[in-house]
Amino acid sequence: MKYSVVVPFYNEQESVIQLYRDVKDVMEATCDDFEFIFVDDGSKDDTFSLLGKVADNDDRVTVVHLQRNYGKTEALVAGFDHANGDYIIVMDGDLQHNPNEIPLFMQKLEEGYDVVCGCRVERPGDSLLLKRIPSRIGNTLMARLTGVPIHDFVSGFKAYRTKLIREIPLYGELQRFIPALAVAYGARICEIPIRIVERPHGKSHFGFRRAIPFMFDVVTIPFLLRFVSRPMYFFGGIGMTGMAVGGGLAAWLVLSMLRGVNILNEHGPLLFFTTVLLLAGLLLVCFGLIGEMLVRHHHQRSEALRDSEVLRITRRNRDR
Repeated sequence: MKYSVVVPFYNEQESVIQLYRDVKDVMEATCDDFEFIFVDDGSKDDTFSLLGKVADNDDRVTVVHLQRNYGKTEALVAGFDHANGDYIIVMDGDLQHNPNEIPLFMQKLEEGYDVVCGCRVERPGDSLLLKRIPSRIGNTLMARLTGVPIHDFVSGFKAYRTKLIREIPLYGELQRFIPALAVAYGARICEIPIRIVERPHGKSHFGFRRAIPFMFDVVTIPFLLRFVSRPMYFFGGIGMTGMAVGGGLAAWLVLSMLRGVNILNEHGPLLFFTTVLLLAGLLLVCFGLIGEMLVRHHHQRSEALRDSEVLRITRRNRDR
């Protein structure tokens, strides 16, 4: 299997049939070996029944039904798990993405890229305050913090090498930041311009309530990329800095006390601040040490599993 087209749906009954027909026409004209993975993310309308009818008439269609609305990331993970293609093309189910741009993604995949991101150059109907400004701020911060030169992390129109995408752990809302996470796996990433149209049916599921978690993830992802395997570099660095500043202030207070200065009366607030710095710094260093022990335990367990697998293979070869 060459290509798998994965599309998550949530209450998109008006879009199902048209999207299937449009994407099918493009894929049939471009590639002979492909499949569709349609994921119903707990829709409350007739989305699932319509997807079932499509699957009944086309054996290239696989429908994955989630019992409740888990969110886009979990829906995509379910689609990735059922995909059989060497490459996965992901698009939204609201008809805002133009299927005629799929060959552009295929071309970049064939050139050797592992992740191809669609960058929205036109965004009709998007609110300036609730969508465009938060999106631009978040994308700019993410690009600078991760060093990944992508202008649109949020776009749902992307393509991946299947082997790579299955190695990346996804949860929460991390599907937006797959390009940043893929850097840790040595992925080659590129970006192509795409044009979206205003939703012909229904309302957007993205709003201010989802923009806030997006900004939280902007902070989380760089931390995961830089410090997940060396937590002491983060906690220890801040902790040692706090202890150094606190130690310097403590030494000055001790010298002042030796000169006869009443520390409590003259420098009470500074004494409290120094104590907090020393204790907070010590706690952060301890957090770093605990994190290092957890990481070491994880790697030792992984090495033990690999060694046992090698031993199992060796024994199997001896038996032969």
